[in-house]
Amino acid sequence: MITAVIPGNGARGREEPADSLLKNPLIRRVLVLDPVDGLSLPSRCEAFRCDGPVSGRTWNTLVSNVSTRYILYITREDVRIDPHAPERLIAAAAATRAGMVYADYTESIGKSLREHPLNDYQTGSIRDQFDFGPMILASNAAARRALRKYGEIPPFRWAGWYDLRLKISTDRRLFHLPERLSVVKKSSGKEDAMQAHSQARERHFDYVDPGNRLFQQEMEEAATFHLKRIGAWLPPSFRNVPVSDRTFPVEASVVMPVRNRARTVADAVGSALAQRTDFPFNVIVVDNHSTDRTTVILANLADRHPALKHILPKRRDLSIGGCWNEAIFSKDCGRYAVQLDSDDLYRGNTVLQRLVDSLRRGNGPMVVGSYTIVDENLKEIPPGLIDHREWTDENGRNNALRINGLGAPRAFDTAILRRIRFPNVGYGEDYAVALRLAREYRIGRIYESLYLCRRWKGNTDAKLSIEQANRNDAYKDRIRTMEIRARRKMNRAAGWKS
Repeated sequence: MITAVIPGNGARGREEPADSLLKNPLIRRVLVLDPVDGLSLPSRCEAFRCDGPVSGRTWNTLVSNVSTRYILYITREDVRIDPHAPERLIAAAAATRAGMVYADYTESIGKSLREHPLNDYQTGSIRDQFDFGPMILASNAAARRALRKYGEIPPFRWAGWYDLRLKISTDRRLFHLPERLSVVKKSSGKEDAMQAHSQARERHFDYVDPGNRLFQQEMEEAATFHLKRIGAWLPPSFRNVPVSDRTFPVEASVVMPVRNRARTVADAVGSALAQRTDFPFNVIVVDNHSTDRTTVILANLADRHPALKHILPKRRDLSIGGCWNEAIFSKDCGRYAVQLDSDDLYRGNTVLQRLVDSLRRGNGPMVVGSYTIVDENLKEIPPGLIDHREWTDENGRNNALRINGLGAPRAFDTAILRRIRFPNVGYGEDYAVALRLAREYRIGRIYESLYLCRRWKGNTDAKLSIEQANRNDAYKDRIRTMEIRARRKMNRAAGWKS
């Protein structure tokens, strides 16, 4: 019933995929993708020479030539598969009519074991970095039907598998089985753990790394095909920003939510107050019930600087998004609201002027700058400049559904922002607002570094647990699900068909 597909190194060793798979009677054969030269393959293992495990040519060939009902794709070689995993995956596929099934796994770290749960797939899970774990069961019939209906996979070098799973997901479910059906070995050494953390951080920014531009272009192309297929792609036509007749106390406000940032908040506030502009501005800091010295520091600064507005909200249920709403609806908020996080800095004293000038010229309600990743000592660290040059006027708001961020610093038209509002969440609130605005309006970009984003152990996103990282990813997937459905509805109302 199953043809297993494993990495080239996965045929080696007693606890690696080939050995455990070949013991299962449901496995008809094992295809080893580009096995290591000189490797002696076990019986029922066949070498499959290809131009990469995720290329379009590889998966077109596999889907068309495999005769079994299912393809079991093993994505890594350091995995030990539960003896009954194929049966459980098939049972889930049969019960749900899913086009693909994937399952949780266990991490083996030294002598300890740790659960690694995965997220449920949903309409908005179209990011190319969605984690399916080390083992995916695909219905070959569903794959063949998808390729007949939507066309073969283009000659992608990197986006072949991504394109295939998007095509399968158009008509069939991708089902998450919340059972641990495999064990993945992970290093336990401190040095190796630090290296893994660094690599994870860098992977987080893969989509803006200039070295990955060709890779990202393929992923964007596959995602764009998908959005057009499902009627969620938007053409490059935008609404004009209405002229507001409201009066504001100042032209711009730097908005800074903060909680327990005694170590960094004075520097951040100083960076904002140091701006040089041809218009009046203020700095609104929403102090979300800090329990360290943050409140005292801000009170002292506010006594010396009338332009600093220190807000202590009455509500205690506010996250970052809720703090933003406190700021933009306050009597002190300016015509434009400009983001600055409490542990970051503006790069120079002309940032606010440049962002406001761009908003004035661009006929859009939002402008996004570029930033540089630095350490606590403001020394640049990889990946350095994050400029989001993948953004284009023609397709930026569509590609934004594939990636997890749009950049910083962010500046908004306050009148429109009051209509949209921020969701009261502590992660992804800016992404949610950006997607909502991009649905209707042009988003302006500045590709020079305006902002220093400090990475230190106190960062909100430092060393997240698996569970918290999953919740963050699931929330952004949910936001994308909402946005895709809204865009499909908008296109249907306009008479546009995929």
